[in-house]
Amino acid sequence: MSLRQKLFMKSQLVALIVVFLAQPTLALANWPDWRGPAGQGHSAATGLPLHWSETQNIVWKTPIHDLGYSTPVVWGDQVWLTTATKKGETLYAVCIDFDSGRVIHDIAVFHPEKPQRVHRNNSYATPSAVVEEGFVYVHYGSHGTACLDTETGREVWRREDLHCNHLQGPVSSPILHGDLLICPFEGTDVQFVVALDKKTGKNVWRYDRPRELYENIEPLYLLKSYHTPVVVEVNGTPQLINNGAMLVTGHEPRTGKELWRVLYRDDNPISRIVSGHGLLFINSGGNPGASHLLAVRQGGVGDVTDTHVVWKMTEDAPHEGSPVLVGDLLYLLSDKGLLNCKEALTGKTVWSERLEGDYGASLLYADGRIYISSKEGKTTVIKPGRTFRVLAANRLDGFLGASPAVAGKSLLLRTKTHLYRIQQE
Repeated sequence: MSLRQKLFMKSQLVALIVVFLAQPTLALANWPDWRGPAGQGHSAATGLPLHWSETQNIVWKTPIHDLGYSTPVVWGDQVWLTTATKKGETLYAVCIDFDSGRVIHDIAVFHPEKPQRVHRNNSYATPSAVVEEGFVYVHYGSHGTACLDTETGREVWRREDLHCNHLQGPVSSPILHGDLLICPFEGTDVQFVVALDKKTGKNVWRYDRPRELYENIEPLYLLKSYHTPVVVEVNGTPQLINNGAMLVTGHEPRTGKELWRVLYRDDNPISRIVSGHGLLFINSGGNPGASHLLAVRQGGVGDVTDTHVVWKMTEDAPHEGSPVLVGDLLYLLSDKGLLNCKEALTGKTVWSERLEGDYGASLLYADGRIYISSKEGKTTVIKPGRTFRVLAANRLDGFLGASPAVAGKSLLLRTKTHLYRIQQE
């Protein structure tokens, strides 16, 4: 064998070793946003657990101090979430090692002098963080937004000057798009979304909702929203979809320019928009038990209220939890546990089933299954399709207020007191 051949074989062996050693990292897909990589509640992961309990398939169970309902986000071997003292005097960012469950960083990010009040069912750490390589962005509504270095926990920048009157506390999460961190602020006094330069925290653009829609509206809570925007591809071009009280708007994400709007005159949308088949499925708010959902055709310009609404759901629509689209079927869950399966294109009900308990977490589609978590700690797993079929029902101790996250072959579930890593043994 010639020297050249030996060197070639050696280089190939080294390459194989590098690939082999890198497999655990490659296998651990990131979950950077509270609804996953595309903000749609989908994961491409396989081999996820079907059954678990307090004594089965628990890799680790890490206590989380104080109180928060934010969903964990994952990048590499780090899991980030937020928590806060019950009265909001200190707001924390917590980083947990994915492999061991050990707390790596526990950072007191903000100390508000006069925290706004929150609803009894809310917390000061309900907005979820968003994470990318090297940086995590934590957001607590009017109480502050900050960028942290994920390796050191060091603060890169902070903003404490973006305010609205949340009335019942902050809920909306920030999102990343390119070089922008996009944050919604929708209170009883002002309603706007702002795009910050993610490197510096400085304003790039700000869009204020049209004030004429909010005149003479009583009571004040009808003016506010708890939504999180989403960026979707429309005819090959990204659009920021931003729904709040009274209307939903589409924007150029780089500039904030409004492209279209649909008026619906409802309030308090919480659940996040999903998209597919050329449609946007938009929660338009309304009181719990009377929430509405609109299917809006993509690609409009200007006011498309009368031209682009394809169908409406006015009974048993989700209020807190976001739906999930699987194939041509849309799955929607009301706060009181009524699970509807609808044809996405027509809104026709395929089946409807009542689940036990109260619900706030968003639906997750992963590994060919839909995971549905109740506030009582029970996660029902169903098979998507035109027939309702339960695959498993799993229970953990404690209140499940956050939406599930996926990392590798693991589910991450956050209760009121702990974060669990669940994986098939």
